[in-house]
Amino acid sequence: MQADFSYEPVRDGAGCQLAVTILADRDAVRAQMLEDAELAGYRVLECCSLEEFASGSSGSLGDLVLVDCVEADGAAMAILSRLDMRAGKSGAQLVVSTSMAALDTVFGCFAMSGAQILVDAGHAERVIAIGRALAEVPNLRLREMAEEDRLMVLRLTEQVARMAERVEQLSPGQREGGGAFRLEAASQAWRGQGDEYVVVDETRARPRLPDAAYIRQMIAQRQARAKFFDGELFADPAWDILLDLAAARAERQRVCVTSLCIAAGVPATTALRWIAQMVDADLLVRIPDQHDRRRAHIALADSTADAMARYFAAIGAPNAEPVAAL
Repeated sequence: MQADFSYEPVRDGAGCQLAVTILADRDAVRAQMLEDAELAGYRVLECCSLEEFASGSSGSLGDLVLVDCVEADGAAMAILSRLDMRAGKSGAQLVVSTSMAALDTVFGCFAMSGAQILVDAGHAERVIAIGRALAEVPNLRLREMAEEDRLMVLRLTEQVARMAERVEQLSPGQREGGGAFRLEAASQAWRGQGDEYVVVDETRARPRLPDAAYIRQMIAQRQARAKFFDGELFADPAWDILLDLAAARAERQRVCVTSLCIAAGVPATTALRWIAQMVDADLLVRIPDQHDRRRAHIALADSTADAMARYFAAIGAPNAEPVAAL
């Protein structure tokens, strides 16, 4: 099999070889991760199961931490939460592969580290994630890799940049000095109870979201196109995410990340990347579950909800006319 990366060691700007920690319960996946990491030029610190790591490891994490967790029970959640905290403090990059069934639980464990989360990932997706990790290393000495491998790693970020540009165009306002070049798990946005449903602009008349039934009908009409045409012709995950969250807000319902990934109409890993980009662009917020702090929900930011309401008013949606501020 042709190698995906150069065998030359990968070093940072200081000349130190980068290290990796590999944690996976599935033997075959762990072996594949080990091979990929070695081919990428990482020095392997540990390669074991999550339980073995929790019971026997007290050393530092690698620069990259590869995790495979498809069944997130209580013990696994505790390990993942500790990894998130340790990586957040040390700056280690986390790549976590999980299953759709465990996605909500796993997603809720990562609020500090900006982990890349892959859902039902194949080998190619894991290789791309490692490539992205390489591209994020400051002052990476890519000249030590073969030329075609170096170009391959650089090209891995091109699609990300295009995605970031699209999200920035949607954003009501970008933060000073910041872009949206992220594909990681959404960072935590702490909010007071009930604040997610408060529109902050009270100085002028403003439109309101139409009835949820109207938005759900619009969503159903969009989905119906796939019965007659290739669905990829109309793939627009950012808009589908906004519509689903607008309907949920009108219904005063919380939306879990698994449900939102399904609503996006694209593979779950791709949907997670869009969600992370939109959180980073202040279009969406991540809200901790009040009853289970290990879980989190996604909602429209107040400014985004206001922009959606004005959009619906502009297209003549029923019950979306401006109302006076109280």
